[in-house]
Amino acid sequence: MIRALFSAASGMNAQQTNVDNIAHNLANANTVGFKMRRAQFQDLLYQTVTQPGSAAGAQTIIPSGLQLGLGTRTVSNAISFAQGSFSTTNNPLDLVIEGRGFFQVRRPTGEIAFTRAGQFHLDRDGNLVTMEGDPLEPQITLPPEAQNVAVAADGTVSFTLPGQPNAQLAGQIQLANFANPAGLNSLGRNLYLTTDASGEPTVGNPGGQEGLGSLLQGFVEQSNVSVVEEFINLIVSQRAYEANSKVVRAADEMYGQVNNMSR
Repeated sequence: MIRALFSAASGMNAQQTNVDNIAHNLANANTVGFKMRRAQFQDLLYQTVTQPGSAAGAQTIIPSGLQLGLGTRTVSNAISFAQGSFSTTNNPLDLVIEGRGFFQVRRPTGEIAFTRAGQFHLDRDGNLVTMEGDPLEPQITLPPEAQNVAVAADGTVSFTLPGQPNAQLAGQIQLANFANPAGLNSLGRNLYLTTDASGEPTVGNPGGQEGLGSLLQGFVEQSNVSVVEEFINLIVSQRAYEANSKVVRAADEMYGQVNNMSR
């Protein structure tokens, strides 16, 4: 019964973490470029009373044994980088990546971070920056009088000047890709950093030979959170939490009956 109490308690803790994860997904259902997470669990150690395959006699072995599990735990909440839906904004500085890849931005510390959120703006110097003011890497700068800013599918940024019909090149947007994007370190603010699990980025032009997606101008990528799916997961998690709490109650009642045997 002691095992039942602690196993059920571990299940309640795991489901609490699952609900926390679901709450985070739902809170970011409208966050541009957000990627949902899914909690993953594994069972804990087993107390082996009878080892499977041990000898039962001179010519026989025990086919299954007796092993009592000690509960569960949350081991990860893996990121799903499935493509989110696109919504039109008609803003020439809003970009989406159709396919794999990340925008590169330079943080104030000098390190390169990565994001799927393509809501860009111009700072006072005409540099293309994120909502936090971090410049795009490689840096793209537009003059104050720039008109008709165009971003091609391959990341080429061009513009025209008043009285000059010919377009001028402002720069080339490059994307980064990872062998294991789920291993990136989430910083918040839609930013990720490389880790040993993600590997080093492969950088190239959009739509190139590195498997990178192409760019679309005037759109933003919405969160890939499915509100309906998250509500279903919430119900399942609530019922699992309730079931574990009933195990705690049942084990407690069994303890109460043992304690009352001497009366």
